[in-house]
Amino acid sequence: MQSRQIHLVRRPSGVPVAEDFALVERALPEPEAGEVEVEGLLLSVDPYMRPRLNSDQPLDEAMLGTGIGRVVRSRDAGIAEGTLVRHGAGMRDRFVVAAAALRPLVRDPDVPLSVYMHALGATGLTAYGGLFEIGALQDGEQVVVSTAGGAVGSVAAQIAKLKGCHVVGITGSDDKVAWLREQAGIDTAINYRTQDLAAALAEATPAGIDVYSENVGGAHLDAVLPRMNVRGRIPLCGMISTYNGAGEGVRNLSEMIYRRVRMQGFVSTDLVPLTERFVADMTGWLKAGHVKYQETILDGFDRAPEALIGLFDGRNAGKMLVRLAD
Repeated sequence: MQSRQIHLVRRPSGVPVAEDFALVERALPEPEAGEVEVEGLLLSVDPYMRPRLNSDQPLDEAMLGTGIGRVVRSRDAGIAEGTLVRHGAGMRDRFVVAAAALRPLVRDPDVPLSVYMHALGATGLTAYGGLFEIGALQDGEQVVVSTAGGAVGSVAAQIAKLKGCHVVGITGSDDKVAWLREQAGIDTAINYRTQDLAAALAEATPAGIDVYSENVGGAHLDAVLPRMNVRGRIPLCGMISTYNGAGEGVRNLSEMIYRRVRMQGFVSTDLVPLTERFVADMTGWLKAGHVKYQETILDGFDRAPEALIGLFDGRNAGKMLVRLAD
């Protein structure tokens, strides 16, 4: 039995290209006691992967990453064959791993499996915890969300709207603007590629900004800071404008001083204690139709590099996923 893997074969210069990656086959070992063999079903593709390619991701090894799979052989009494699991085994279509490294996935039959990779997965938890735990969101506040058409931003914008907030989303295409207004139901959406961002924000936030969900940095952050209200909060989960080595610096950080703005970085694993409450709330919102989502799914394991590259030119609507099997 073979395991197909996506390897990084050279460090990208700027935006990654297909030649930076290779599809490699490796022999799959037999599971030993306490181990299981997993067939991959879905792979998550996320912007955070890009900075890792500079140094953290070893060359000529399976790319780091997370996904959902199915146990097809088990030598551990605690996990049965056929069990759906979350994994962090990276970009491999089949692998053998210690059963203890997996998290069984308890799926609501009324929710598609793919949703557990975004709205009910790490990106959904990032949006939820970023607003409530890091951003200390209160009902009725003034909220701005960057990358509002993406996996984190689209959920954050809708959660804020559910809490009675005035919500402005920033995105990069007219199609995403239309979806945010017509489907997600937020108050205003701005296309930063075709509009003057600072002027559009000033018009859209007459009462200022209490919470800014930040995933971009650079010119976005520069435009937002002068609009922040006193004691505003900025939960910071990404800086996508800098990931490919380019991007503009932030000139307005001094605005944080007299506005007493708090900006705090965080990652989704910080929010694990919120998981039970998050899953209950989000499952209810999804099933009631209060939270809508978009997902871009590329079929075929070999398309994983294409999916990652596509994140940086806006080819995804919502969450980017690669489907390996049903």
